[in-house]
Amino acid sequence: MIFNDRIKALRKERGMTQEQTAQALSITLRNYQRIEADGNTPNYVNLVRLADFFDVSMDYLAGRTDKREVNR
Repeated sequence: MIFNDRIKALRKERGMTQEQTAQALSITLRNYQRIEADGNTPNYVNLVRLADFFDVSMDYLAGRTDKREVNR
C-alpha cells in the first residue's frame, strides 16, 4: 500500500525510530506501528498530524500525487 510505504520512507529520511515518531505525533507506539505495518488508516486528526509533521500534503500520503509540496 502506498500510504504506509510513504510514511515509513519519510520517517527513515528523518533518521527517526518508530518510537521517536510516535512520541512526536502524540500517539502510542503500537498505533504508529500499525500505520506503518499494515496501512491501518489513521483518523483525521492523526492524518493531519502526519502530513504536518512530515511537511507533505495529505494527497501525497494517500498516493493521489507524487508531489510532496503542501499548497498553502
